Amino acid sequence: MIKLITVVGARPQFIKAAAISRAIRTHFADRINEIILHTGQHYDDNMSAIFFEQLEIPQPKYNLSVGSSNHGKQTAEMMLKIEEILLEEQPTAVLIYGDTNSTLAAALAAAKIHIPVVHIEAGLRSFNKKMPEEINRICSDHVSTLLFSPTQKGIENLQHEGFNVNNRPPFHVDNPGTYLCGDIMLDNALYFSKKADEQPDTIIKRLNLTDSNYILVTLHRDTNTDNPDRLKAIFRGINTISKTHNLRIIFPLHPRTQRKIDELPDSEIKDILANNPLIAIIPPAPYLDFIQLEKNAQLIITDSGGIQKEAYFFKNKCLVLRNETEWVELIELGVAQLCPAHKRQIVQGFESLYNKHDLQYPQLYGDGTAAEFILARILENFA
Repeated sequence: MIKLITVVGARPQFIKAAAISRAIRTHFADRINEIILHTGQHYDDNMSAIFFEQLEIPQPKYNLSVGSSNHGKQTAEMMLKIEEILLEEQPTAVLIYGDTNSTLAAALAAAKIHIPVVHIEAGLRSFNKKMPEEINRICSDHVSTLLFSPTQKGIENLQHEGFNVNNRPPFHVDNPGTYLCGDIMLDNALYFSKKADEQPDTIIKRLNLTDSNYILVTLHRDTNTDNPDRLKAIFRGINTISKTHNLRIIFPLHPRTQRKIDELPDSEIKDILANNPLIAIIPPAPYLDFIQLEKNAQLIITDSGGIQKEAYFFKNKCLVLRNETEWVELIELGVAQLCPAHKRQIVQGFESLYNKHDLQYPQLYGDGTAAEFILARILENFA
């Protein structure tokens, strides 16, 4: 039996890890022992017992409780603590996801003591190295032994950076294996969508959203929240959209965004919220509730990477409050649209996307069995 340590540090990573844990439990329980290590990079009140219960995730064996800090300090503290655990546990490999500081810290800690790194969501690029996430994902890819990309674009990006996608096993850090695997988020979307629909008391009923006459908005990226002009422009934009179209805005407010609103010296955003009853600010929604909100919205406005994909899984349109995205295929298809954080452009971008019809949603991200594929390849290489 092989031992995998799964390193996660933010709520989206736990959601992704749920697909792997479920596949281990269902198909590979006799061959893979998984240990969950939570860095505590992001503290989230919603990551309570019910969070793990809903997503069917094993409780972490380790919680480093690192918390928020500057990038260097946070990453260094995580590396120090992760290395100690890896030396004690001696896992067969370390599993990492995406592009957070937890991803980078685990990749570097493992690679430096010669423990193989398995990177899920490898090869994604925004081509903007001012984003900390871009640095994290590039560095993590280049110390990984197995790289699993959800898209063909990701494979092409790795090729452009010098990876030989035709390498043959046995794979190791100097001879890495690259795979096109599909997206584990699709695995989760298909699985948890059914569970969400089976809830007796759905968020759609609780918020009286049965007519689906609403827009779902999320906002958390520091380039938007930490710039007062951009933050205000986003609220001005959704305020105008809401009033023009008589649409409700459902806005699960990220703690970071709430904190930045509270720190503003003026009350413009608070005045917008007080004077527009169509804008509903709600706490961050549990995952099953959030899936329901995504499925039933007329359109989604977000700066999240994962939500762009989930919108696509549910055949929804997405206005992306960023200048670039890792999911370029969604832009090329026209189902998503990039939009800088300026009121006029947000309103114009919304109008353009809102009025698009007969969009196509081809199967870009696999068939919902990415987790099983990933684990089978891990066993081939390490068992």
